[in-house]
Amino acid sequence: MKIIKIIVLSALICVLNAASYPPIKDKTTGLAISSNVLANKVGKEVLDNGGNAIDAAVAVGYALAVVHPAAGNIGGGGFAVIHLANGENITLDFREKAPMKASRNMYLDKKGNVIPQSSTIGYLAAGVPGSVAGMSAMLEKYGTKKLSELIAPAISLAEKGFIITQRQGETMAEAKKDFAKFASSRKYFLKKDGSTYKEGDLFVQKDLANTLKAIQKEGPKAFYQGQIADLIVKDMAKNGGIITKEDLANYQVVWRKPVSGNYRGYEIVSMAPPSSGGTHIIEILNVMENANIEKLGFGSSKTIHIMAEAMRQAYADRSVFMGDPDFVKVPVKKLIDKAYAKKIYANISADKATPSSKINPGLGQIHEGHNTTHYSVADKWGNAVSVTYTINASYGSAAAIDGAGFLLNNEMDDFSIKPGTPNLYGLVGGDANAIEPNKRPLSSMSPTIVLKDGKLFMVVGSPGGARIITTVLQVISNVIDHKMDISEAIEAPRFHMQWLPDEIRIEKYGMSEDVKDNLVKMGYKIVTKPVMGDVNAIMIDSKTHTMYGSGDPRKEF
Repeated sequence: MKIIKIIVLSALICVLNAASYPPIKDKTTGLAISSNVLANKVGKEVLDNGGNAIDAAVAVGYALAVVHPAAGNIGGGGFAVIHLANGENITLDFREKAPMKASRNMYLDKKGNVIPQSSTIGYLAAGVPGSVAGMSAMLEKYGTKKLSELIAPAISLAEKGFIITQRQGETMAEAKKDFAKFASSRKYFLKKDGSTYKEGDLFVQKDLANTLKAIQKEGPKAFYQGQIADLIVKDMAKNGGIITKEDLANYQVVWRKPVSGNYRGYEIVSMAPPSSGGTHIIEILNVMENANIEKLGFGSSKTIHIMAEAMRQAYADRSVFMGDPDFVKVPVKKLIDKAYAKKIYANISADKATPSSKINPGLGQIHEGHNTTHYSVADKWGNAVSVTYTINASYGSAAAIDGAGFLLNNEMDDFSIKPGTPNLYGLVGGDANAIEPNKRPLSSMSPTIVLKDGKLFMVVGSPGGARIITTVLQVISNVIDHKMDISEAIEAPRFHMQWLPDEIRIEKYGMSEDVKDNLVKMGYKIVTKPVMGDVNAIMIDSKTHTMYGSGDPRKEF
């Protein structure tokens, strides 16, 4: 076997915010790229010590639960897309589930109106967490090292503390009012005088360290049946939550078949429902494949027009057809069918935007019945793991489990709280994603692996709520269509269209005035908002056996 040379390229200067991202060069064992350098170091050490990509992914997942509290978690859930050196592709669904006491209208008042913050702040907003079960399921099936060894670095980071970064200080300040609502969160995430932790402060998490030690000793049983479960249930009863000991004991991950497509000779392997990410990335790429995107040029009004119209239709489809496949029939095959994409492309006007009010889910009637983080890992043997996991909003529900030291998710907001009413990210959902006991909420998370001639080519994903799909899509297109290297593909300006609201969202300095003018003349509304995404990706050159990895200078979260 030829040794893979590892060269990590990162952004030096981001034109969007002038942030620097220093380049890293490393050895020959593989790469672990996440949103935190401490977690990267943990993953790299596992690879250097003979662990495979799955081992490193578990170690990084637990490390992020300590050093990236806004999104890294043991109180949330997510998805993993795994490619094995033998060519096998499989996905793991460790998404949160609605508690058994959950009900369709639980967040509505007597008049049928949504109760403000009921699905986003506090204990009632939490779904049954899946991250701990997910990490162990990956490890037991495909790992080579013991959980007790892989979780040890996270315990050390929690016990000894780590230094708060500038961005972490900013996000903690942004969450201060929500932390202050809960005694346990005040204890863990605010100082004794009520102020927040700032850049340069040492952040120690003793209770979280003890929680991780319990998992180290007893495995996931400690979380779902043992002392951690007891602490969760106690806090739920005390604070109006509905997760029970039975909910925790009954939680199970699901191994699912990935959703796959082909784009210009590259195989796209991504997450199937209850994530909408993979399906709609492939749907949009299928539409784009009908045009010569490379010739039209990166960032041109014609390229953006085609991509925006494809995005518009995909998000319209998402609003009706997507949900938990264990509860509803999801027409994935029809959505990713290239003939369907040709119909969408044929309806795109050459020089005019299609108002979202005139776009309906394109399949017709079917008779078949905002905080996240992403990390990418690849090893020298050809194994790779793409993991996106979440507690939904930044710092989740802002409610921490007293005595356990971790925050709960607010993933219940990802259900259609009231069909037709936008969620935290402005996404509109329908009956397929309505709340039901034990159901998993729909997600936009899009952990993705790209293959070329059956060989590993790219491992990619991002946080960003509704914008995950379009962020990952654009990085893939930048590499395949515009021949960018992985750093260029990640740094490049992004835009986003999600059907409703009827607008193209761009980043500051992300679109030239003449392109903007052309799009406005076509009928588009252009809005400038904060940067989108926090991509962590790896690209492999099979000819030179060189691996390239890059983070994102944006650091949205």
